[in-house]
Amino acid sequence: MAGSTFGTNFTITTFGESHGKAVGVVLDGCPPMIELSVEDVQKELDRRRPGQSKVSTPRDESDTVEIYSGIFEGKTTGTPIMMMVFNKNQMSRDYNAVKDLFRPGHADFTYYSKYGVRDHRGGGRSSARETIGRVCAGAVAKKILSRSGVTIQAYVIQVGPHKAEKRDLGIVEENIIRTCDLDAAKKMEEYIVEAKEAGDSVGAIVEVIVKGVPVGVGEPVFDRLNALISHAIMSIPAVKGIEFGKGFEAALMRGSEHNDEMIKYGFLSNNAGGTLGGMASGQDIIFRFVVKPASSITVPRKGIDLYGNEKTVITEGRHDPCVAPRVVPVAEAMTGVVLVDLIMSDKAIANYFEKK
Repeated sequence: MAGSTFGTNFTITTFGESHGKAVGVVLDGCPPMIELSVEDVQKELDRRRPGQSKVSTPRDESDTVEIYSGIFEGKTTGTPIMMMVFNKNQMSRDYNAVKDLFRPGHADFTYYSKYGVRDHRGGGRSSARETIGRVCAGAVAKKILSRSGVTIQAYVIQVGPHKAEKRDLGIVEENIIRTCDLDAAKKMEEYIVEAKEAGDSVGAIVEVIVKGVPVGVGEPVFDRLNALISHAIMSIPAVKGIEFGKGFEAALMRGSEHNDEMIKYGFLSNNAGGTLGGMASGQDIIFRFVVKPASSITVPRKGIDLYGNEKTVITEGRHDPCVAPRVVPVAEAMTGVVLVDLIMSDKAIANYFEKK
């Protein structure tokens, strides 16, 4: 299977399945002498782990990370870093009923059609549990970026019809929705719980803001900063769309409204979302993405079996009624991986011309 590796200079390769023995990541290209501890990685994993609240899956996993290589005396050595989390609370029997069924909204049909085999236990490789490896790598990326003052923060701004009107980023980790508006958080929580009790799920929108990225990071053609971030974010399970700055709202604007005017001291607006011509403009990079309602629900839906017979499908097991609160650290991680990768490219070019 191809497609498990991401990046050019700072590369991550994730491995493992939802109900396999373990999941994790091999991170290559990390610079040496970066201070890194298990606690640095665990802190990020704790934000992603299941069983956090009544709006997440009750699967009881501690998601305790172990680092097997690439660290010596609390610092990176420049060699590949392998991080792994052992699965401990699988209930594979929950999936026996769908062993020979293609569940609507899942990767069952496409996976089996392509490979002729699939792990029906929790989705196997296509499970969101794969994102554990991404979060581990993202913790390292954040440590590297912090040395340059770059910060990344994601937060939920909409669940179903309920929108956050405020942007109080200081309270994001203080509520179970991980939203930036405590008033909206109450309505969002009620909406999610209502769907959960009905055996259903809901969608949401997450916003990400990145501060401190130097002007020029990114490339002007295929490897645009916004294009690579889009690739990274769209590779996260359940993500169905992304926009930067004003995004789709730009369709309602004129050029005279959308163009970010410049004066001696900087820009007068940030409709472009922090990129110009595929490169960082020095402004905050702001983008939003939508996550679909989780496909694993107990509401009866139409599906087919391995032989093409129509069946009624009910997905039992432990699932998130809304994936947004737990996707927040995953989005931060993938954004960090992209930024480190591109910044390393810029430094490599700069070092080359200095030597010339």
